[in-house]
Order: sequence, then structure tokens, then C-alpha cells
Amino acid sequence: MPLQTNPDIRTMTIADLDDILVIEQASFMTPWKREHFEAEVSGDYSFPFVAETGGRVVGYVCLQSLFEEAQILNIAVSPEHRGQGFARALLVHACGVARDRNADRLALEVRKSSHEAIGLYLGSGFRQVGIRRNYYEASEDAILMEKNLKETT
Repeated sequence: MPLQTNPDIRTMTIADLDDILVIEQASFMTPWKREHFEAEVSGDYSFPFVAETGGRVVGYVCLQSLFEEAQILNIAVSPEHRGQGFARALLVHACGVARDRNADRLALEVRKSSHEAIGLYLGSGFRQVGIRRNYYEASEDAILMEKNLKETT
């Protein structure tokens, strides 16, 4: 498949949730429930976005931004669309929104075993700043990562 580098990225709506839940369930051992996404769509400090191609939702990111720190709470791309630049495009978009909200840094947590995601984050200017022991299902560590948004990238 050709590399997709410019997907349409728009604000997530309630109408997107059926498609998002399919991606979520295919992506995570402990997937978010519909209520989690509903809270993101309606939250005052939540900025959820979807990536579309051909009119179809293929990925999403849930960003929370308050004062000087923003956090990516969730990001995923459908299995059949991975490796095509959608996750990177969503990450770049989230960084831009966080900067526009005057955040100094963007943080996230990632499973220690998620090597592809860790590579994406490192390649996007994030650095490891800590570890949460046994964070996932009380058995797998989370790596805490952060990006300085004041640096130009």
C-alpha cells in the first residue's frame, strides 16, 4: 500500500464511536469502553480527533490539555492501516493542538512491550522520563514519555 501521509484529521464525534470501538478492541488488551470516548467527546479539556481516508475512520487520538501540560490518553490506528503514516499524522496534529493551547510539554504512557509505538514516539521527539511498575493489568510496566513542545521539530 502507498504511504498515506496526509489523512483528513477532524474532531471526533459521537457518530464516530462505532468505528472507533472496532479499532480500540483490535488494538488493546484492555480496551476503553464507549463511555470513555463519550467523555472525551464532551470534555472541556479533551481534544479527540480522528484520521479518515476515503471517508472511513482509520485512527484516532485523545488529547487532554490543561495549563502547561498536555497528555495523550489514547491513540490507535486500525490494523490494516498501520505503517502508512496515520499514527504519525495524528501525533503531529496532537502536538500542534497542544501548542495552540499553550502547553509546554506533551506526555503519554506506553506499554513496555509496544516497541513500534515506542519507536514512533522516540522518532517524534519524545524521551523516556520514567516507569510505572506493573501499570497494565498489574503485570506490565508503562514507560512514561514526554516531549518538550517549546523546541522546534
